[in-house]
Amino acid sequence: MASTKFDVHQEITDRIIAAIESAGAFQLPWSRSGTGNIARPVNVASGKPYNGVNVLGLWSSAMVSGFSSSLWGTYRQWQQAGGQVRKGEKASPVVFYKTIEVSSSDEDDEPGERLFARASFVFNRAQVDELAEELEAGQACFDPIEHADRFVAAVGAHIEEGGDRACYIPSLDKIVMPERSRFIRTDTASAAHGYYATLLHELVHWTSPKSRLDRSLSGRFGSEAYAIEELIAELGAAFLCADLAIAAEPRADHAAYIKSWLTVLKADKKAIFTAASKASEAANWLMTKGSTA
Repeated sequence: MASTKFDVHQEITDRIIAAIESAGAFQLPWSRSGTGNIARPVNVASGKPYNGVNVLGLWSSAMVSGFSSSLWGTYRQWQQAGGQVRKGEKASPVVFYKTIEVSSSDEDDEPGERLFARASFVFNRAQVDELAEELEAGQACFDPIEHADRFVAAVGAHIEEGGDRACYIPSLDKIVMPERSRFIRTDTASAAHGYYATLLHELVHWTSPKSRLDRSLSGRFGSEAYAIEELIAELGAAFLCADLAIAAEPRADHAAYIKSWLTVLKADKKAIFTAASKASEAANWLMTKGSTA
């Protein structure tokens, strides 16, 4: 008997359905303020987020001092970035662990590696002057994915960056996206992955007009057609992330977003499978359009 052909879209759909049960609340992958400290604190030199107790400590420092930026660095790191910490500014402590070799003459203490806590002191972007260019946490973390940019360009949609929302505007036939610098690293994705997943979601919406895939849903779903379209767009984004090798696995944020819409579709248990079929059609159509990438 011939083997069944592997269907990556079906595999992703099945995994998302399984993940929905444990998915938490959906959160936007970008900061509405552009610098909001809802983002994890990020080091200016490495572009990586702080972890553990340092997250809470730096959040607390930002809250007390009214800092809006999530970008932090030592005095020297800010100098290397072209900035100067203002005189009199107070640093915030962070903890890091260093492994060192220990040899002991005490017979009861075996030599070997030991972890030692060390303190470092960092300053927020708001405490720094004279930067050659404006830096924010999102910019420090954002690493463009060139083949994804080529794909989007080949598709040919009208895309504008600006503001604090992501949407497709049918009357203008254009997609609006927040600036790339607003996208933040999360526990499940880099800033770049969040940006491209959001853009691909809007590109799936862009396929819906009659001039493209003519995706009319009002006949079957009536007032719930909008929710179904959101399911299609998010599933389509997950499919495209896999097709473009942006993310090898469907992420928790896809499941969380879909869960938020499925709550209004409890009466139709097959809704997600209908959405998956439409999403696959849209993803395949977009991949064909972007095949010159």
